[in-house]
Amino acid sequence: MTMFRRAVAIATFAVLTPFAGSAQDKYPARPVELVVPFAAGGGTDILARLLTDGLTRRLGQTFVVLNRPGANTNLGTGQVVRSKPDGYTLLMTSFGLAANPSLYRNLGFDPSKDLVPISLLANAPTILVVHPSFPPTTLAEFIAHLKANPGKFNYASYGVGSSPHIGAELFKLLTGTQMVHVPFSGGGPAAAAVAGRQVEMLFPSAVPVQGLIRNGSLKPIAVASDKRTALLPELPTFREGGLDFITGSWFGVLAPANTPQPIIDLLHANIVDVLKDKNLRAKMAEQGADVIGNSPDEFRAFLTAETARLAKVIRNAKIRLD
Repeated sequence: MTMFRRAVAIATFAVLTPFAGSAQDKYPARPVELVVPFAAGGGTDILARLLTDGLTRRLGQTFVVLNRPGANTNLGTGQVVRSKPDGYTLLMTSFGLAANPSLYRNLGFDPSKDLVPISLLANAPTILVVHPSFPPTTLAEFIAHLKANPGKFNYASYGVGSSPHIGAELFKLLTGTQMVHVPFSGGGPAAAAVAGRQVEMLFPSAVPVQGLIRNGSLKPIAVASDKRTALLPELPTFREGGLDFITGSWFGVLAPANTPQPIIDLLHANIVDVLKDKNLRAKMAEQGADVIGNSPDEFRAFLTAETARLAKVIRNAKIRLD
């Protein structure tokens, strides 16, 4: 290469290099969409709005929640999978991401390959709630009442294959009881249906039902965790009632595959920072969610294990969707 060509090449590299990194350095340069594949008012939606408020303050750009319910979270998840991997479309999801590969013959995408984990935000144990007029007040009474009235009572869920659906089916298998499934479009509508006596019961996380429990619109029976929750310290666990039943909902943020690693790192660092906020942690605790905020690799390992665990439950319950 001649001295002249070498000089031109060096000059060109010097000019282009800052621009090559500047777009990434300026991220986010415009509003970021956080897709929530559930209806507004549910647990994932509530936590998503807490998160976007914190990210907006820290990163100087608006992070906005977009509710895209439908097809047991596959509609919103598919939207993110098909989005440009530039950090401007993210996914905040839950249980369905790990359950759906076993529920559907053809998702149209592979969560393990088409999405990159950023962080598992929180976990919330399942709480069995019923309408206050429902006679049982203890787990033993509840099971006995169901056995005395097989198939007479309905339970709500967020949709076929959702956490409350699979949790209820696991409960049926463990107790030999029969209930009728009534799916709704999300946590808010399902909880409202129980409070309005359209259905008798729901197996949700604490997140979408806390307000309804506090104002007496819902009656809790038991919590599916290994110890009592500080949120409802007088509420016994299922284990205390003699049933080894531990399950719940988790909440995590992911991006489309091939999103640049520096953007993943930036988002992870700021999400973890948001989760350290005392006010946010207090609000999440009020909703019954335990803050986690782990690393992308830890979240990936969790998803792998959770997908395998749910596959066994789904096979045993013989739940299958086309």
